Amino acid sequence: MAKHRLEQPNSGLKTARNAVVTGSIALGTVAMGAGPALAAPVNIPGIGTFEVPGITEKQVPPQFKSKPKGPQTSPNLFGNVGATGKRAASAALTRIGSPYVYGAAGPTAFDCSGLVYWAYKQAGKTIPRDSYGQLGGGTPVAKKDLRPGDVVIFLGGSHAGIYIGNNKIVHSSTEGVPVQKASLDSMSFYGARRY
Repeated sequence: MAKHRLEQPNSGLKTARNAVVTGSIALGTVAMGAGPALAAPVNIPGIGTFEVPGITEKQVPPQFKSKPKGPQTSPNLFGNVGATGKRAASAALTRIGSPYVYGAAGPTAFDCSGLVYWAYKQAGKTIPRDSYGQLGGGTPVAKKDLRPGDVVIFLGGSHAGIYIGNNKIVHSSTEGVPVQKASLDSMSFYGARRY
């Protein structure tokens, strides 16, 4: 978890609060607003199950009620080999467009390592919360051997993302820039770990 811009006291808290208050997700013809203290699992048929902040279980229409499926809570877009990492990559991709907030680890806002941490939690695995811890865990992987779901560390250890294949990562880069895909070569590669 590295600070990528000048530290501005309370600006992250304000941004996070605004994101939670104004965020929403549309499910078919049902729109559900986000809230600060509640979250309920919502199953989108053929896509996956997601924690939606701001609603209770009673507010979820029956056709979107979550069915227990074990640890997988996000669609697995990459197949079954290395399933945990691939589920984490799939989960991270569902957060594209979410705001960067320093210290945030989801479900509506993220810093770099918070996105990686949250994505792995959705895949049923707890990994270290900060980028330096993420670099110290797992199994080292050479850049040429990366697979979808591998945790990629940049900038001397201060930034983390998740490899999604085709020389691309998904990451939460800095304040004012939402979660997005980027080229693996867009930053100084430092190392990678497989969990």
